[in-house]
Amino acid sequence: MRAGAGPEFCRRPRGVLRGAALTLVFAGVLGTAAATGSLPRREDAYEPAGAHASAANGANGAGADRADRVDRAALARAAAEAIADGKSGAKAAEEFVSRSGDRWGAVYDKREYAEFEQALDGAYTGVGLSARRAARDRVEISRVQAGGPAARAGLRPGDRLTAVDGRPVAGLSVSQVVALLRGDGVPGSTVTLGVERGRAAWTQTLRRARLATDPVTVRRLDDGTVLIRVAAFTKGTGERVRGAVRAAPAGAGVLLDLRGNSGGLLAEAATAASAFLDGGLIATYDVDGEQHAVYAEGGGDTARPLVALVDGGTMSAAELLTGALQDRGRAVTVGSRTFGKGSVQMPSTLPGGSVAELTVGHYRTPAGHVVDGRGITPDLTVAETDGRAGGAAPGPAAGDRAQERARTVLSGLGGAS
Repeated sequence: MRAGAGPEFCRRPRGVLRGAALTLVFAGVLGTAAATGSLPRREDAYEPAGAHASAANGANGAGADRADRVDRAALARAAAEAIADGKSGAKAAEEFVSRSGDRWGAVYDKREYAEFEQALDGAYTGVGLSARRAARDRVEISRVQAGGPAARAGLRPGDRLTAVDGRPVAGLSVSQVVALLRGDGVPGSTVTLGVERGRAAWTQTLRRARLATDPVTVRRLDDGTVLIRVAAFTKGTGERVRGAVRAAPAGAGVLLDLRGNSGGLLAEAATAASAFLDGGLIATYDVDGEQHAVYAEGGGDTARPLVALVDGGTMSAAELLTGALQDRGRAVTVGSRTFGKGSVQMPSTLPGGSVAELTVGHYRTPAGHVVDGRGITPDLTVAETDGRAGGAAPGPAAGDRAQERARTVLSGLGGAS
């Protein structure tokens, strides 16, 4: 199962945390989606697109939980009946889910779901951009992968997508936009985008390519601070974070940059949390009303000064990690309110072989705070800047006030060397 809107993908258990089988993925394109990249289709994993979460949905945990629950038996019947009538079972299922109120639900055919899983391994065929729904009728680019087709064409975060191969995106779900961007998944095939930036509008034809993502980057800043940027929680991300912390010089503070991170696999976020915690609760979540808990492993570095950077693009599994570090007093959080994607998705195989990713529950932070529809407010709020909005490349970008403030806080914690 997955938690999240963005790539969160799950089918068979990918890991076990204190007895709980997990394939939890928090998607935000990865949730929101993954149109072309990183975590396909629902959380940002490259080309994920970020879906908009309604603030009303998280107003109260139980009510929100019931509101987006899908009758899985009825969904399977709808797909089977469509197939019996000579129609597309996947299309019938997609229509059923779209009417259900499950804003994070999505339906994939076999090929799409196979690509979805590949994205969790950090590889995909696409144009190297992630998208999210910025308004009811507007989809914008939230991230551009360095060196990818979109980056080479000059596209950048904040650009608005108006059409894909001539089809207007207004009214389409983020998952549908992502599917159009990914196309048939064949490297070398082309896709034409309608793009707007300010008052300018143009069409841009891109050639899809086989791309690899590097979800973790580590840099030593000039004051000795170790900057660990995590773009998504794909397979192996948690161990890379843990390795980076272990390799950091004694006494050096850590800036954990989760801005623009649309989520990923719950087990990977839990492993990353274990780098900074010595056991204990990370989150609780429910699946069809049954309560579960996720715990950190023992042996983490609990003494090293730590500041976590977050913003409106911090989603799902990244929010789960943020909530655990904040509630347990392990990190000072700096930036702006996170996205608010706190639901858990689980896959269901339908007649005909398509797969539906459906919301089955919601998670809470260790202190019991609801994330879905609310997000997490950082300890120190700093307005987002153009230098980092939408998942810009890691590093001290000019005008990155949040990082500057975070470094000041870290220095006060004794983290600069």
